[in-house]
Amino acid sequence: MAISANENGASARPPRIGLLDTARGIALIAMATYHFTWDMEFMGYLARGTAEAGWLKIYARAIASTFLFLAGVGLMLAGTPSIRRQAYLRRLGMIVSAAALITAATAIAMPQGTIFFGILHSIAAASVIGLLFLRMPGIITIAAGIAAVIAPLYLRSPFFDTPWLWWVGLSQTVPRSNDYVPVLPWIGPFLIGMGVSSIALKRRWAEWLAKFGTGTTLLAKAGRHSLAIYLIHQPILIAIAYALSVAFPPAKPDPVQTYLQQCQSSCVVQEGEALCRSFCRCTLERLQGENLFTPLQSGAIQADKDERVQRIAMECSTEGQ
Repeated sequence: MAISANENGASARPPRIGLLDTARGIALIAMATYHFTWDMEFMGYLARGTAEAGWLKIYARAIASTFLFLAGVGLMLAGTPSIRRQAYLRRLGMIVSAAALITAATAIAMPQGTIFFGILHSIAAASVIGLLFLRMPGIITIAAGIAAVIAPLYLRSPFFDTPWLWWVGLSQTVPRSNDYVPVLPWIGPFLIGMGVSSIALKRRWAEWLAKFGTGTTLLAKAGRHSLAIYLIHQPILIAIAYALSVAFPPAKPDPVQTYLQQCQSSCVVQEGEALCRSFCRCTLERLQGENLFTPLQSGAIQADKDERVQRIAMECSTEGQ
């Protein structure tokens, strides 16, 4: 049983492109390096918030975009000239099962940052939505991808703040999660990958690209098993980080730097970096001036329940505007 795809000028199933497998392998290495940075932060070697700010934040987004782009390319290639329903459903089932496993594992191990809609959830959702674009001209699919990237800049609403709609990506309050990759804007790279590959197929570039790279390198082989590697790499890396923390305990972090990094990483989700730096420095100075910083760091008072802390946040927010 097959599902017809778009008229992309190819009458036969395109050849396997070894370069795509290699690209997935490179993306896996990049992902592992970022996750190990996160693990080292978790174990106390880096200040809290390090992996979620600055160039590491950009690095993480580039990695996620790469995986989604390649997944979009893969769907279009698999859908030419038609999708094999059984193979598609088997692959989708594997991704959904892996995503559910990640959610269950993080809910138990890290309940404060449960991954309820991470990269695997996003790829699964995009793989279903992407079926609507298999018959679309490539340029329209690319335009839809760009629109998806831009949408959260203009369409956020309190309506989407309910947990049942967090997966959409249009909530004004960003939920806490160790890996949050909602449909918007992240289906954008996926659709752009579909559109680019549609145009490439129409122009017979697939046959040309297949000549470069046989797909027999270690990177390419890893790329062909990216889902399995994704599932096993993080437990291995965090075990290594834990072993290091036992053998060589990390130095106690500077509470001031920790506060600033945590504050800025939370703030930049909704505001500009310059404004966030000013806001966080302002709140730090006010908290220290009123002898609230140490109690806040120790947990003796809570930011969301202490009126003094809320007043300081409001005053610094007003000054920064």
